[in-house]
Amino acid sequence: MIIDKLNRWERVAGMHPAFKMVFDFIGRTDFSHMPAGRIALDGEKVFINLDEPEGTTREEQVLEVHRRYIDIHVPLDAVEEVGWKPLEEIEHFSVAYDATLDRAFSDDRPRFYASVRPGEFCIVFPEDGHAPAIAPHPFRKLVAKIRVN
Repeated sequence: MIIDKLNRWERVAGMHPAFKMVFDFIGRTDFSHMPAGRIALDGEKVFINLDEPEGTTREEQVLEVHRRYIDIHVPLDAVEEVGWKPLEEIEHFSVAYDATLDRAFSDDRPRFYASVRPGEFCIVFPEDGHAPAIAPHPFRKLVAKIRVN
């Protein structure tokens, strides 16, 4: 998992060829009046989900894992906490991996939590179990999805 400021995204640009496309789009787009939904940048290879989660607690949120996509989480109007635990340390999956939805869920507890503020991003890779959307109230965020292969 990587957390950094949006204005320093170039530090991670070489990690995947689609990162530049995603961060350029984020940098030139005003999401404040855009309705929630999916924004296709390159079909199923690269897209953004503009979300409005209710927010949840550390105790209620579960870890999720993806195999086919890297996520880039960007909170837009509130601080979001994200829990993290490496995939190889996850001991129990409460919902087995579903290839169609590209996700599995675990009721293991994260090893640590990090705060991600507006103006920052959090990248989670397929080897990162993550528990996003931890916040005391509803908020807006985007999640860019980038296919790994």
